[in-house]
Amino acid sequence: MPDLILVLNAGSSSIKFSAFGLAEGQLEVVLRGQIEGLYAAPQFTVTDRKGAMVAMKAWPRGTVLGHDGSLAYLAQFLRSHLAGYDLRAAGHRVAHGGMNYHRSAIVTPKVSALLEKLVPLAPLHQPHNLKSIDILAKLRPDLLQVACFDTGFHRVQPEAAQAFALPASITDAGVRRYGFHGLSYEYIASVLPDFDPKAASGRSVVAHLGSGSSMCAMVGGYSVATTMGFSALDGLPMGTRSGCVDPGVILYLLNELKMDPRAIEDLLYRRSGLLGVSGLSSDMRVLLASDDARARFAVDLYVYRIGRELGSLAAAAHGIDTLVFTAGIGERAALIRERVCQNAAWLGVDINPSLNQTHGPRIHTSASKVAVWVIPTDEELVIARHTRELLQTVEGSTK
Repeated sequence: MPDLILVLNAGSSSIKFSAFGLAEGQLEVVLRGQIEGLYAAPQFTVTDRKGAMVAMKAWPRGTVLGHDGSLAYLAQFLRSHLAGYDLRAAGHRVAHGGMNYHRSAIVTPKVSALLEKLVPLAPLHQPHNLKSIDILAKLRPDLLQVACFDTGFHRVQPEAAQAFALPASITDAGVRRYGFHGLSYEYIASVLPDFDPKAASGRSVVAHLGSGSSMCAMVGGYSVATTMGFSALDGLPMGTRSGCVDPGVILYLLNELKMDPRAIEDLLYRRSGLLGVSGLSSDMRVLLASDDARARFAVDLYVYRIGRELGSLAAAAHGIDTLVFTAGIGERAALIRERVCQNAAWLGVDINPSLNQTHGPRIHTSASKVAVWVIPTDEELVIARHTRELLQTVEGSTK
């Protein structure tokens, strides 16, 4: 019976999952899927390794499955549809590993307790990541579970890139730049040699552009700087998150507008970004299709901020040889890529409009001084790799 590794990425209202078969140490996707609308109108979809629909189910509006019900349904589905596999481990995307976890870790009560303390640093993600671990532990207490951290990839950065100009006592207490989307950047670093070996060994800037957006400068595949910092709020504007805001603004909101911390948290995490600026939507597709002036301005601001961060990251890497677009907007929004690249002409970026419209993967011209690629990310595969590694370590230690 072949082994199976389950990968879970739990959000506030959805759970994405992938099931990987493990044969002779090699990983192969068996199923991918998600349950959306956990607390309103749940929808369950599953596809096979080729993208063909395997199963689909919709519950009546008003149905509340929640995380508990959704994971219970998923467990039942996997038992019936993958009866020929032996589920050996589950890997979870966990937003924040803090200072304690630079690499993926087997979940224990001690690990869970330490990760719980990091919830204030990633309130949109961490609670739901940990909830899926707790629920699965109740459903399968014997199952090995692995936490894979979005912060870990950036721990190799120079100390100056990870520090704020704050007193040492505060820095030592853990107030520093962590960076996020590390699982995505790790995947891009792992496959970039397949697209362009020369670029992979040089200086790259990867733009992970989606509902959560960030950018990372890499040299030889290792992170040297990234736009997100202490929390997943920093850097670029996002779907509902503000991105970089002058700390003085927070003081003004507290002192002059008399907003309490919870109201400010809600503003910055849930009512800002593309949604807040446009007053229309957090979805880039909606904004690009709209004639509303506020929607156009939200797009303009997004592109402008990407351009500023690109210049900053190029400086941190002492130049740029390659620009990579990934994630939902990066992979599918040709107009955003076009505008970003036009603004980056000063860096030597020159793209082919036809190649860009067909989403690459190569979209630069032969005259471009910077290689430009569109590479779909696969965070689930990275999680599966880390889970496989720790599973093999555990099995090896028991032999």
